[in-house]
Amino acid sequence: MKYVKWLTTIVLGCIALYSIYIGISLYRLPSVAALADRSANLTIQVKDWRGKLHPFVVGPQNPWWTPSKSIPAEMKWAVIVAEDVNFYRHEGIDVKALKNAITYDLEKKRFARGASTITQQTAKNLFLSRDKTITRKIKELYLAKRLEQELTKGRIIELYLNVVELGPMVYGVGHGARYYFGKPASTLTPRECAFLAAMLPGPQKVYNPYRHLDRVLKRSDMILGQLRQKGVLSEAEYRQALAETPNISGMQKKVDQSFSAKARRFFRDLFGFSR
Repeated sequence: MKYVKWLTTIVLGCIALYSIYIGISLYRLPSVAALADRSANLTIQVKDWRGKLHPFVVGPQNPWWTPSKSIPAEMKWAVIVAEDVNFYRHEGIDVKALKNAITYDLEKKRFARGASTITQQTAKNLFLSRDKTITRKIKELYLAKRLEQELTKGRIIELYLNVVELGPMVYGVGHGARYYFGKPASTLTPRECAFLAAMLPGPQKVYNPYRHLDRVLKRSDMILGQLRQKGVLSEAEYRQALAETPNISGMQKKVDQSFSAKARRFFRDLFGFSR
């Protein structure tokens, strides 16, 4: 009995200390109010695919920045149906999805499912690391609520689409549109919008079009189907988008160049010369 009381005291003490730590951490988080100004610029740190950090400007000073009015409605809706179908109904946190994710994670005994809304992902991309910890998740939830209080849904989706990762040091749909299709985001077709949205869960590995183009196209077909169901696309537009083959010749050239570079490094490392 004495042991149980002692253990209970230690547990409660740890909870109290952690609560104090969380309180201080939340208090030290940056303000999000300045983001309401569409002319504002914010410098954050992003990682390349080797894990190295680079400064990245969020705002009009970024040459790839694409304001909301220049982002096709199909692009906005493609990421919403793919990433956060309740975006316009929740207040930053999808409680039902979060509960399901917690249950799933407890069953798997690991952080297997995040259930992050677009607002949460925006908060994480702008202010937090990608570490899968309880502390970071609490900060993410807090910042998501603050974003919803200070910003419009339109501003949140604009920020999200300008910082989302779409390739090796390719951040934002403005850069993504140029990188893959050689055009500005404003001229993306519904198929191209769905193609970019299809990569979002994992552009580096699982949905890397360099390695799994068929997988990306299959998921983009699914997204197009959801856009049709939502009424974003008419039946004729949907059929036209399905029939369209994305012009990825520029991307294929990058793939070939990347393969050649890897081959040269392989022969250099193996034999001490370049092929």
